[in-house]
Amino acid sequence: MCGRYYVDDDTAREIERVVREVDEKIRRERAGDICPSRSAAVITGRKPHLSAEAMTWGFPQYQKKGLLINARAETVLERKMFRDSVLHRRCIIPAKQFYEWDSDKNKVIFLRENHLILYMAGFYNRFQDEDRFIILTTGANASVSPVHHRMPLILEEKELEEWVYDDAFLESALRKSPPLLERRQEYEQQSLF
Repeated sequence: MCGRYYVDDDTAREIERVVREVDEKIRRERAGDICPSRSAAVITGRKPHLSAEAMTWGFPQYQKKGLLINARAETVLERKMFRDSVLHRRCIIPAKQFYEWDSDKNKVIFLRENHLILYMAGFYNRFQDEDRFIILTTGANASVSPVHHRMPLILEEKELEEWVYDDAFLESALRKSPPLLERRQEYEQQSLF
């Protein structure tokens, strides 16, 4: 699961390097924690080239309060609510790092060592005149599993255009194993026993 992530100025500059166009709103709101229901930079393929635009994180739930912020890569094509979006409106969510909380409620940070940016796979749809995105998750690998059983589906930079434009790449991407990540924790509860 991914319930919060962070974008810093280096990440914002890296987004501008990867895409040809950046929405002006993104240039003004470059850095900070990104929480569900907040606007964030998302890389799309609505144009013949990758471009970054602002979207809101989370699909509204039908007949319930709250937001759907993640979708399981393993079942996304089976879910009626997600199928059309993942088939036709894929996007990339760039981040410096994402957070999970351990069983003692301590924040644990995950990032890629020697990389300025994590590229999380996602998709979007339009709700009430607003574009909204969801992050795809997969089973946690060895670097995340001690903290949480799910993690974002991470793409390599060379896979970005394939993820957005190449329908044949979709099936294999949904089954890919994410790279190992570096784990950082500001505080860890120690036991005296």
